[in-house]
Amino acid sequence: MSHTRPVQVHFDDLDAMGLLHNARYGVLVERAISAFWAELGWHFDPARSRFKDVFLAVREFQITYHVPIMGVGEPLVQFWIEHMGTTSGVYGFRVLSPDGETVHAEGRRVNVNLDPATLRPTPFTDETREAAAVLVT
Repeated sequence: MSHTRPVQVHFDDLDAMGLLHNARYGVLVERAISAFWAELGWHFDPARSRFKDVFLAVREFQITYHVPIMGVGEPLVQFWIEHMGTTSGVYGFRVLSPDGETVHAEGRRVNVNLDPATLRPTPFTDETREAAAVLVT
């Protein structure tokens, strides 16, 4: 199942032509996914987080651009989990127009759960897997 949420494009996200700068699409995806997990109680500070898995790194980020976003506004980011492995998860995503009709960009992002002491991949906890299940397609 996927989750869709609005994100903000601000004036300083635009390039000299008034288009959303290509590097900012990844930021929009990050904001949408982070907000989803924050609502579930995730926090980067282990003392404040509901989850033990708080040290995640992006291993891969792939994006294909289709139609530029022009100007400020509130596009949608739709995301889901294509695969939940032992130590990594693969998100699929689409950046959509506010009405959901136009696909501006789409891609995938791979996150790896790291042990903060060793910086080596470590298995996701059952609690994280259970929370992520609503996104797994």
